Amino acid sequence: MMKTLTIILFSCFCLSLQAQNISGSWYGKADVMMEGINNNYLAEMVIKQDGKEVEGVMGYYFKNTYQSFIVRGTYNAKTRMVEIKNIPLMYYRSSTSMPSVSCPMDFQAQLIVSKVKTQLKGNFLRDERYRYTCPDLEIVFFKDFNETNTDSLIKGSVAVKKIWSPVLDEVVVTPELVSEKKEAAPEPVLKQFSDRKPYLLNEIEVVSDSIRVTLYDNGDIDGDTVSVFYNKVPILTHQGLDAQGVNIYIKLDPLTSVHEVSLFAENLGTIPPNTALMIITDGVNRFELFSTSNLSLNGTVRIRRKKQ
Repeated sequence: MMKTLTIILFSCFCLSLQAQNISGSWYGKADVMMEGINNNYLAEMVIKQDGKEVEGVMGYYFKNTYQSFIVRGTYNAKTRMVEIKNIPLMYYRSSTSMPSVSCPMDFQAQLIVSKVKTQLKGNFLRDERYRYTCPDLEIVFFKDFNETNTDSLIKGSVAVKKIWSPVLDEVVVTPELVSEKKEAAPEPVLKQFSDRKPYLLNEIEVVSDSIRVTLYDNGDIDGDTVSVFYNKVPILTHQGLDAQGVNIYIKLDPLTSVHEVSLFAENLGTIPPNTALMIITDGVNRFELFSTSNLSLNGTVRIRRKKQ
């Protein structure tokens, strides 16, 4: 009897420990909550919990398009509710696979733990401004217990991708990689960049130590090609711009107070000048910056991290 009671108490203790922390890899599916609509999004995330704070990367696959985002939110251990705000999901009626229209959604889900499986069950809830166009989504995430290493926010690549492979190449930039690229950068490339004047697009303040930069062609798709510099070091070269977009994840150098992301126009396309839409997110805030670069100016955004 005592042995049986011990086993039961130990099992309850283990389940209680699982309920206290939601760190790990999760995968699942989100369904549009509208009668007669069968659209769904395959979703995944890698998150790390620190007390009431949650951070990580969430991604989804929809209409042959993969999008992923740095996210930050909160977890209430008493209610077992996790909340992450302002996740841009592709509009469910989009007729194209290009992510040109998005619905800002808030993710709210409750942790459900059993002996069989661990779930996060809840919804993507629409912003009231889009209540007539963007329906809510019902989502169930399942925890992947084969993945245990969540120490890094930008984990290896971007997410686990258990179900699919992303359409887009996603670039992950760390301070160590920046140092390597600085050493390897050809002098003519650095000189060309320094010979052009910086054109300040904006100065922004972020709350995170990591950001995601997404680049699109902001005009007609006419063959615009750019290189991307972080603190005057080339981190991505010969990148064509289109409506599909390219994601760059940057771990901000903790030893630098002011960070600069610059676009270096390698050509002007068939319709000058070289135009780009740069979207920067830090898991909480979203900044849209419109850049016009030519062969004498570098479109540049200055970034400061908000003091905690």
